[in-house]
Amino acid sequence: MLNSNTFWFWISRLGESPIVLPIAFALVLVFMAFEAHRVVRFWALALGLAIGVTSASKIAFLGWGLGIASLDFTGFSGHAMLSAAIYPVLGHAFARRRQASTGWWGAAMGLALAALIAVSRVTTHAHSVSETVLGFFLGCLVSACAMGFRAPAHLRIPRWAWLTAAAWLAAMPFVSLSFNTHQTVIKVALALSQRQHPYQRSDLHRLVPASVQPLHGQEVVFLGH
Repeated sequence: MLNSNTFWFWISRLGESPIVLPIAFALVLVFMAFEAHRVVRFWALALGLAIGVTSASKIAFLGWGLGIASLDFTGFSGHAMLSAAIYPVLGHAFARRRQASTGWWGAAMGLALAALIAVSRVTTHAHSVSETVLGFFLGCLVSACAMGFRAPAHLRIPRWAWLTAAAWLAAMPFVSLSFNTHQTVIKVALALSQRQHPYQRSDLHRLVPASVQPLHGQEVVFLGH
């Protein structure tokens, strides 16, 4: 019988970059095929920037220990960000299959799935609440960049594409993926900081700040080597 821990684990997997980024790439191809070039430009740019910000926040902590102790913040949740950036756009695009006015219902369903994935990151103790919430809202800004533009009226994704996407999402959580993005981020952080071991969450709270400057009422921690 499926217990709650197993349920949240499989939900969390739906936010992994090797699963959601191919969906984003496929959507870009679809939008380009229907000449929705403005949507592609702004969404791809926003997604790239969000990925950069998320990665930079993780590298800053893993390599230099930069975080906000009072918020238990060590970097944006990549799962929450990517889910909120991609699934609402996916839902919006596929819900337009019958008529354009149903697109927003699809976007709401995609957002609900993204919210569920965000919750899973907290319940599985992968991220703190602040990391998950901030990552989720960062992703929402990205998806808004795509849905803020009017898609072509003739944009109707065929049934086979919908079935392919559904099969992908149903199967991939059960597939063992060899590529681990978190390990890649750790390697980059260690290479840039010239450290042998990454900072851990416990370091954010264990060590006394060496140099603290208030930032909007929050404590920014600079941990020494």
